Amino acid sequence: MNTPLGSPKLAVSTAKFRNKVPAQVKRCLPLYLACAFLFLLIVNFDVFFLVPNPVDMLRREKTPSFPGSTFPQKIWQTWKTDPLMFGIRDTVRAMTWLEKNPHMRYEVITDASDVTYVEQHFGPNGFNRPDIVEFYRSVKLPIIKADLLRYMVMYAEGGIYADIDVEAVKPFTKFFPERHDENDFDMIVGIEVDEPSFRDHPILGQKSQSFCQWTIISRPQQPAFLRLVENIMVWLKGIAKQQGVSLDKVQLDFDQVISGTGPSAFTKVILEEMNKKSKQKVTWDTFHDMDESKVVGRVLVLTVEAFCAGQGHSNSGNHGSQRVLVKHHYHASNWPSRHPRFNHPAYGQVEECNWNAACVAQWDKNVAEYKTLSEEEKRIKNEERLRFLESFSK
Repeated sequence: MNTPLGSPKLAVSTAKFRNKVPAQVKRCLPLYLACAFLFLLIVNFDVFFLVPNPVDMLRREKTPSFPGSTFPQKIWQTWKTDPLMFGIRDTVRAMTWLEKNPHMRYEVITDASDVTYVEQHFGPNGFNRPDIVEFYRSVKLPIIKADLLRYMVMYAEGGIYADIDVEAVKPFTKFFPERHDENDFDMIVGIEVDEPSFRDHPILGQKSQSFCQWTIISRPQQPAFLRLVENIMVWLKGIAKQQGVSLDKVQLDFDQVISGTGPSAFTKVILEEMNKKSKQKVTWDTFHDMDESKVVGRVLVLTVEAFCAGQGHSNSGNHGSQRVLVKHHYHASNWPSRHPRFNHPAYGQVEECNWNAACVAQWDKNVAEYKTLSEEEKRIKNEERLRFLESFSK
């Protein structure tokens, strides 16, 4: 007869041995094994504690090691050329970002690489939005493409975006006030224009209360940026239809750019996003005369000095303020020359008042009176304006 031990004699001898093991030993066997395990643990104590505690790992992930560390550590800029071909002025401005943030990655998307970026992130291997790719390819106006690109970059990868003429005054870590928990917000914006008393003005109204978009910080894939891009697509196609031209032939004035893709469009979407995520009704009044940063609807809003100091309006102060984070030099902002503001033939642009209430009131009065003049009187006023401009330019 075969047995698992192979031999009848071996099976018998094994059974005899098992029967000879004392019952007391059988009862203590678990204790012996436990002691052996404890001995091995003590011998290998240093090796055992090299294994990370999963709880500690999760706790470390939730606790930022420095302000802003939960946001993408990437600086984005867009410009005509690659940084290796920058002139001295642009190099000086760009270097401030690298000097103050040596730990962060830096990239400039150029006129030669922008389509490649859009195709990579919004094409079939990205968000699979061929409509966005085709729209971007069709648009030819540089300012519209620049606005579109900053919103698409922020949506795709997040980080910090800054116009090429923006200088970093403080490091990225200072963009995160100690009084706020950065886990409570997904975007950072700053006040640009805070002049709500002009909200009903026919020209200044849409620009009178806006967030800045020459510097933006965000986590990736925030819905507001995609909605901005989609809004711009609908808006510009509508303008093309009104003008009876294709997208690449559209012509826009200053106010159309501001309201369609610029600060006004940006502000509108950000306020909509705040209202979706906030338990309170959010209007511009929430941010008027703001003296401290605040988080509303998972958006951290900084005071006007942060990004827009030295404007001469909106209580923006000067660049000596401790709250200043960036300095905008405006040398890249020559797009109004291609998209002119409304320029009255006798009284010029109301923007020349720079939000001075008395100046704007006088401009409005002059323009209203001008409408009542005869054609000859209008001609005289227009010539006076021309002579003034000629004398000023000499």
